[in-house]
Amino acid sequence: MPVIVGGIVLLAAIYVGFSLQRPEPPTFSPTPVEPRPAGEELVGPRTVTVDASVPHRWVFFSFDEGSVVEDPGPTDWDLAFRRFTVITNGGDGFHGVGGALDLGEVPFDSVTVLPTQGYQASEAVSDSANPVLERWYDYSLFSHLLSPQERVYGIRTADGRYAKIQILGYYCVGAVPGCLTFRYVYQGGGGPDLTE
Repeated sequence: MPVIVGGIVLLAAIYVGFSLQRPEPPTFSPTPVEPRPAGEELVGPRTVTVDASVPHRWVFFSFDEGSVVEDPGPTDWDLAFRRFTVITNGGDGFHGVGGALDLGEVPFDSVTVLPTQGYQASEAVSDSANPVLERWYDYSLFSHLLSPQERVYGIRTADGRYAKIQILGYYCVGAVPGCLTFRYVYQGGGGPDLTE
């Protein structure tokens, strides 16, 4: 019995030790809101940080504008962020035809043409979510930090165009949670080819 108690105490001490040695996550400053219409052009790769740190407020992003958009119309946004939740503008309760597709753990630059089928829409429930983007992160029990998985996602926008994204970070300067940083390439011309 003393051996079991000693083992439990040792495990608890190790857990506390790891908890106290919390690593510093990469942090990012929010990108200024500066819409730059893409028109019919290929845009990217660009890196954007969206400040979604307010727990009860959605922050909307438009690939066509290349920026966060404030007070958008029903189809004037493609992705919305609230802390660690990411949704696309498509599905029941949404006005766009957007969706997301998990392309796996592949190099970002290797994705040159996106599929045109298989995108999953968001689900408008009490806490809206997109099933594909729901677990973009890993959670550490020791540090209590979120870290992005090295996955690339295909995005169908609200108006049926295509983009690819990879989430790079989740923390604002000062290790404040809710600054989602992602890189993307967006095809303003409408097709799935991300090279021309």
